[in-house]
Amino acid sequence: MKKYYGVIPAFYACYDEVGEIDSNRTKIFAKYLADKGVQGLYVCGSSGECIYQNVDERKKTLEAVMEAVKGKLRIIAHVACNNTKDSIELARHAESVGVDAIASIPPIYFHLPDYAIRDYWNAISNAAPHTDFVIYNIPQLAGVALSVPLLKEMLKNPNVAAVKNSSMPTMDIQVFKMHGGENFTVFNGPDEQFVAGLIIGADGGIGGTYAVMPELFLKAYACVRNGDIQTATGLQMDINRIIFKMCEAKGNLYAVMKAILKLREGLELGSVRSPLPALYPEDSKIVTESAEMITAAIKKYC
Repeated sequence: MKKYYGVIPAFYACYDEVGEIDSNRTKIFAKYLADKGVQGLYVCGSSGECIYQNVDERKKTLEAVMEAVKGKLRIIAHVACNNTKDSIELARHAESVGVDAIASIPPIYFHLPDYAIRDYWNAISNAAPHTDFVIYNIPQLAGVALSVPLLKEMLKNPNVAAVKNSSMPTMDIQVFKMHGGENFTVFNGPDEQFVAGLIIGADGGIGGTYAVMPELFLKAYACVRNGDIQTATGLQMDINRIIFKMCEAKGNLYAVMKAILKLREGLELGSVRSPLPALYPEDSKIVTESAEMITAAIKKYC
């Protein structure tokens, strides 16, 4: 079996009452997900609100996660910042605490040419020479897509082990696997096409809504692997209904999902960091309805 596979939730930032990183809540959340049976955690990525955190805060989150679940799960630490220096610092730190892999989006805002992105990624990888490197392709947010020529350049780096592909065309999964080779891992990114991504060849998924309903994604993964495509596609439809319901809220999606986890599981993860909008009073109904939909789907499929 490959080193990287299965259901890997994108880990949510855990704050205290005044909006600072809370190590204890982080550990509790990490243990909760490990107990659910997920195969790994993707720490300090988009779902972890990394773009709004400084280097020390991201280190604090990763250290808490590693203390809670090191050796139990595959840990992929997203280390990208919008400058090479800070990204290198986070890469060195991630390797020092024993993660399985580091990951990076391209730098955002300026649309850099492929050779500049290559140099940026290789500089990060070189700072953690004993750790696998995962390319994070999310063109709708980064503003630049992973091209085949850039992937080929990156594959010259022996530490490049995988692509987390969050582009919407599922075809990209096959393109990246075709060029990556037999042992290369491609993760499906868009949660709404988890089943389609697996069927077309993804080894697993990394997703932002997995943590609020891990049972459903674990069941979908098992169904696909067991050849029960009919159940898997029906489950994906119900997952998507839940996602669409959560997205109806005025507040940020992560604020909604943290509220659902508090309602369903008693987990207190805090709110979200400004400028992300926190929950609005009118969102409470959506939180309740979404939680009920998750409970019903778990009862139906699990």
